[in-house]
Amino acid sequence: MPGKHAEQTTRVPVSTYRLQISEEFDLFEAARRLPYLHALGVDWVYLSPLLAAEPGSTHGYDVVAHDRIDPARGGEEGLAALSAEARRLGMGVLVDIVPNHVGVATPSEDAWWWDVLKLGRASEHATAFDIEWAAGDGRIRIPVIGDDDVEELPDGRTRIRNLRVVDTPDGAELLYHDNTYPVAPETWTEGDDPNDVHDRQHYELVHWQVADDGLNYRRFFAINTLAALRVEDPEVFAESHVEVRRWFDEGLVDGLRVDHPDGLRDPKRYLDDLADLTGGAYVLVEKILEPGEELPTSWATAGTTGYDALASIDRVLTDPAGQAPLDALEARLRGGPVDWERMVHGTKREVADGILNSEVRRITREVRRLLPDSWDPAERAAASTDRVVDAVAELLACFPVYRSYLPEGQEHLEHAFARARAERPDLEATFDVLLPVLSDPWTPPARRFQQTSGMVMAKGVEDCAFYRYSRLTSLNEVGGDPSVFSLDPAGFHEAMAERQATWPHAMTTLSTHDTKRGEDVRARITALAEVPGEWERTLNRLLELVPLPDPGFASLLWQAVLGAWLPTDPDLRDRLHGYAEKAMREAGDRTTWTEPDEAYEAAVHAAVDAAFDRDEVRATIEDLLARIVGPGWVNALTAKLLAITIPGVPDVYQGSELWEQSLVDPDNRRPVDFDRRAALLDTSPSLGAALDGALDDPGTAKLRVVHAALTLRRERADLFTSYAPVGAHGSATDHVLAYDRGGAIAVVTRLPVGLAARGGWGDTTLDLPPGRWHDVVADRPATDRLAELLDRCPVALLVKED
Repeated sequence: MPGKHAEQTTRVPVSTYRLQISEEFDLFEAARRLPYLHALGVDWVYLSPLLAAEPGSTHGYDVVAHDRIDPARGGEEGLAALSAEARRLGMGVLVDIVPNHVGVATPSEDAWWWDVLKLGRASEHATAFDIEWAAGDGRIRIPVIGDDDVEELPDGRTRIRNLRVVDTPDGAELLYHDNTYPVAPETWTEGDDPNDVHDRQHYELVHWQVADDGLNYRRFFAINTLAALRVEDPEVFAESHVEVRRWFDEGLVDGLRVDHPDGLRDPKRYLDDLADLTGGAYVLVEKILEPGEELPTSWATAGTTGYDALASIDRVLTDPAGQAPLDALEARLRGGPVDWERMVHGTKREVADGILNSEVRRITREVRRLLPDSWDPAERAAASTDRVVDAVAELLACFPVYRSYLPEGQEHLEHAFARARAERPDLEATFDVLLPVLSDPWTPPARRFQQTSGMVMAKGVEDCAFYRYSRLTSLNEVGGDPSVFSLDPAGFHEAMAERQATWPHAMTTLSTHDTKRGEDVRARITALAEVPGEWERTLNRLLELVPLPDPGFASLLWQAVLGAWLPTDPDLRDRLHGYAEKAMREAGDRTTWTEPDEAYEAAVHAAVDAAFDRDEVRATIEDLLARIVGPGWVNALTAKLLAITIPGVPDVYQGSELWEQSLVDPDNRRPVDFDRRAALLDTSPSLGAALDGALDDPGTAKLRVVHAALTLRRERADLFTSYAPVGAHGSATDHVLAYDRGGAIAVVTRLPVGLAARGGWGDTTLDLPPGRWHDVVADRPATDRLAELLDRCPVALLVKED
């Protein structure tokens, strides 16, 4: 049953194009690029966060003020200029907003945080932050003290080195290295010992490791410099949306993308408040759905930002025949069969016991505050602090989705309890205590548990297990379950028909600022499922030439090298080194961010260098690339046409109208050469020559596909109002995927290696409806014979000729 999105009467985008706004690419520059985006066929421009952020922030998710646009990103004048240009071109404007948290790395930049540090609970902004004052003895714990700056005194007290106090026109400040904090009124006089001054403040500078289990403010995931807001408080909501309200009051912005709604106390209520503020504008939510999970239809949103669609597209292009051999390879590399579910349980438990244990302990304190005074000793023993901490951590590790929204999602909580009881029968009595408390939507621990489960899932899966599981890394993507290997065409059609019926205006995407690999890196890696034997032989040879302590991680690394390999890219070596460091530290089983294993990391970096410096290694890589580059380009074009033409609002991530071979952030936020893209669009309006599988292919075929499909969707939206599969007959029907969107028929190639092995399309034909058809991609009359229809490009988009 459709939710509030079905009642949408305001403007809805036909498509969007994501731009990363920064100091180097500000709103004025974005406005200058809008004519190119319009010529490409884009309907709305989609902007990364605009509000004032931490100095030097390249992404904008560390907001420090809600009453102004970041001056470094163009300020109020920049948005006005961009909006005016968008209006001139008939384009809409979608903006990413961050309601869950603010940046506090530089306290003086965030006036609210600075005031709370200075005045404590007396600050007018104290209720804006989710702080448990009692757990810190009335002080906010700030984990910044390094190992070398903790001095144990003979009397058992701790002293902090490198503290000093300075007087400023706005009052005294406490300095620790480059960090600056306010000094509360009347807590300092000239000559005071800085440690004594520190002891009088409403905050306490503590060792960085205290973040694991001793923090008393909620964060964004485990990032200490992002403090969570309590937007469920009406005053906090109003004050944190002052500038957003102005955008809509003045008609500058048409829609919003809401970052991380799972961190909010009550996402449904927040979205209702947002709808009231914007007048029911188009709103998307960055919500990760697990397989089989559905977005609550009661939410005032048009849908998700598209990771669910991405997962379906990647899997319908993955050869199911590759699963068994790749399973066997992964088992050999890891020393035994790999159970994804067990791995995830382990990584989530590590997170709950480690970097997010402070959240677990806060839930525990809230649970124990609800215990009846009348309980007998046995009941109290079952609810001891240690047992509740253990049980809550186990429940978080067993939770099957990111979070519930009680009373919606009660079944997920019940699943977690059932699995936790099976995993830990010794905690049976403690689970009995927790079940009624965590099932009641109105109890503080139940609300906090819901906010925490998504944090544990994200850190345990996306930021850890995804880097430990290397069977086929194109499936290790946000919003996807790597254990789900493939999706057959019938399943894909069923999913898309359901999408059309329930969330027709949700976003579809292939690449975002959060994806682990750019769309065309994944497309090339996906081709390995069609040649698992060749991939295994290549990997064996690479492991002989460049032995690594962890062959499983080596598989993940070499897949990234294959996916991103572009010899003409002068930055590729540095990019791969950056990826390797992040991947092995996020995996966290051999080396970590806080305790790096120098020998292990040196071996991994040596492997990256060997790809460039050793002829045998490079030749081994390029021998396999000769087999998969062409099929990878086919997969890429197929994925792109699917993303643009399936039900939903397609988003083109900046630059991905040409090959998108970025790796994980910050690599995917590199500058985009828009001049080159504009020139190619002007000079290469036609399809040109067929793909030849060259490594240095310029991507003009992809540009043509994007331009043709976006333009048709914008100019003939009436052709995209329904969804029905289109059948085929002949010897190669397994390799074609086609559907009718209500007058526009998309036709794509799947499993291109297998198609070539059988000799091509042969006698295969499409079951086209009667009439004369035109392919807008190749710009020529269309035929039902696939050997002719797809002879120059592996995809086609058909419309009836007048």
